[in-house]
Amino acid sequence: MAANMDQHPHSSPSTDPLATSFATTYAGVVAFIAVVTEGSFARAADRLGVGRSAVSRNVQKLEDQLDVRLLRRTTRSTSLTREGDLFYASCHKGVDRIVRAVEEMRELKDGPPRGHLRVCSTVGFGRKVVAPLLGEFLAKNCEVTVDLMLCDTAVDFTSDRVDIAFRQGRLEDSQIIARQIMPMEMMVCGSKDYCAGRGTPSSIEDLVNHDCINYRTGSGRMAMWEFDVEGTVRKVLPEAKLTYNDPELVLQAVLDGQGLAQLPGYLISGALSRGQVTACLAKHVTSDRGHYICYQSRQHMPARMRAFVDFIIDRIREAHVPLAQWI
Repeated sequence: MAANMDQHPHSSPSTDPLATSFATTYAGVVAFIAVVTEGSFARAADRLGVGRSAVSRNVQKLEDQLDVRLLRRTTRSTSLTREGDLFYASCHKGVDRIVRAVEEMRELKDGPPRGHLRVCSTVGFGRKVVAPLLGEFLAKNCEVTVDLMLCDTAVDFTSDRVDIAFRQGRLEDSQIIARQIMPMEMMVCGSKDYCAGRGTPSSIEDLVNHDCINYRTGSGRMAMWEFDVEGTVRKVLPEAKLTYNDPELVLQAVLDGQGLAQLPGYLISGALSRGQVTACLAKHVTSDRGHYICYQSRQHMPARMRAFVDFIIDRIREAHVPLAQWI
């Protein structure tokens, strides 16, 4: 490549894009291709005969210049992002295509939304809240495709190649960006018929006198019922008459008069507004949990991710009605 550059020592920046763009990206491109080919930064450093820190630094400079994340890095693995896939497909066929690849990366960041999104959500929230919004989003962004996966187990952004994930509860992972869409209000409720026949619990302790329906999480654990007691979270696991691993089956059992359950607001707000269920122990609803939209970085977010995040947050917040309005 150096020989080719030497053949045009007097090329001006306006006529030779290689002179303006390629000079600062060459080391990063070489390091990036070596990492992808060898499968790790350490092996890439051995291949190039330089230190691992130099490889990492050159790739970081390349990502900063492109304003795009090319590689997902953890202490255990390195994998391509979708932008990295596209960049590598262009670059590894020949250095003469590098400038075109740089331009494509910039278009992904600053141009109209386009490309593929891999989105993961918990089953209940994804089915009830996220999925109904996808048609409108795709109609507004016709060059974007979405793969929505519903899964109640925790996903790994790197190994599962996830762009955006919806999570709920109390988040402790400081390595991701998490924006709260709405509070996660957990309400104990029962059908009108059940409550008419059995009454409603007067206290948390009174739950032992009721038929309860529990939810088993994707990890196999039973979901604890959580209550706010004078600012402190109290966790209880009632003895269950029924247990399901699908929140909508829990709701259906409540509607059928099978017992009481603690369910998230997004799932029961419709039944509350229609008068199908009665809210119980409302004064103990916790306020320290939330529904979140999560991703790995603000710095290198492509246009399609920005468009999706902004659209979802706006639509969900517009539609959210606090449970207090139905109690």
